[in-house]
Amino acid sequence: MSKLDRIKAPIEQELNLFETKFREAMKSSVPLLDTIMTYIIKRKGKQIRPIFVFFSARLFSEINDSTHRAASLVELLHTATLVHDDVVDDSDERRGFFSINALWKNKIAVLVGDYLLSRGLLLSVQNKDYHLLEIVSNAVKEMSEGELLQIEKTRNLNLSEEVYYDIIRKKTASLIASCCAIGAASAGASAEQIEQMRLFGEKIGIAFQMKDDLLDYGDEDIGKPKGIDLKEKKLTLPIIYTLNQAEPAIRNKMINTIKNHHNNKRKVAEVIDYVNAHNGIEYTKKAMNQYKLDALAILDSLPETPVKANVRELVEFIIDRNH
Repeated sequence: MSKLDRIKAPIEQELNLFETKFREAMKSSVPLLDTIMTYIIKRKGKQIRPIFVFFSARLFSEINDSTHRAASLVELLHTATLVHDDVVDDSDERRGFFSINALWKNKIAVLVGDYLLSRGLLLSVQNKDYHLLEIVSNAVKEMSEGELLQIEKTRNLNLSEEVYYDIIRKKTASLIASCCAIGAASAGASAEQIEQMRLFGEKIGIAFQMKDDLLDYGDEDIGKPKGIDLKEKKLTLPIIYTLNQAEPAIRNKMINTIKNHHNNKRKVAEVIDYVNAHNGIEYTKKAMNQYKLDALAILDSLPETPVKANVRELVEFIIDRNH
C-alpha cells in the first residue's frame, strides 16, 4: 500500500463511489464525445482534488450526495480548464499521455472543454447546489485571471514577489481553496468554517506551487534540475528573489539569458547554479514551509475528528513530495 493509499483509507469507499458517479456525469450520446470522455477518465491523476473535498466534508460531518456532486463539479470544471490550457499552451502531452488537442485537434479540444464546463454547471443547477457552484465558479474566474496576469507580467521579466504571490494564489491555490470550501459547505459547515477551510486550502495551494517551483531547480531527492520554467521564461520565487538581490550587471546578464538564450542548456544551467548558490532555494523553502505551518495551524483550530490526522498527513505528503 502506497503512502497516499494509507492516507485516504478512511474515504476509500466514497472515492470508489465517486469514480462511478463521475463517469456517469461525463457520459454523452455523441459517440466521439463519449470516446474522448473515456480517454480523459483513463488518464486521471491521483484524485487530490476529490480527496480534499471528501476530507473537508468529513472534518465537519458525514459525506453525502451533495459532497459527491461537489467533488464531480470540481473535477468537471478543473478538467475543462486543463483541456483549454493545453490548447492555449499548444501542449501535446499531459501526465505522459497525449493531450486532447494532440489527438483530436484544437477545435474539438475547445468544444470538449466547453462540454465539460456545461456538465458541471448543469449538475449544480439541476440539484439547486447554487452555493457550491458559486464557490467553484469563483475559483475558475481567479484561475483565468491568474493565467492572464502571468502572461501580462512576465513579458518584461520584471516580477515582484507581490505579483508572484498574486499569480499563484489565483492560478493554483484558488482551486484547492475551492475544494476545501466546497467540501465543508456540502457537509453543512457554517459560513465562518467554510471561510476557514477556503483559507486552509489557499495556503496549501500556495505551498504546493512553491514546491513545484523548487522541483524545477532540482532537489536533494531528484538530483538533476529540469529548468523547464526558465526555458518557458517563467519567473518563479527562487529566481525572483535571486534577481532582486543580485548586482545590476549580474541581474541584467540573467535576464538576458532568460529572454534570449532560454534554449541554451549551458547558459540556463549557469542561472540555476547562481540561484542555488545565492539562497534562492533556501528562501523559497522557508516561505513554503511557513505557508504549510499556517495551513496546519488552521487545521489544528478545528474541532477534533478521526480524519484530522489523515488531513495533516495529506498536507505533508503533497508538499514534501519529490515529483
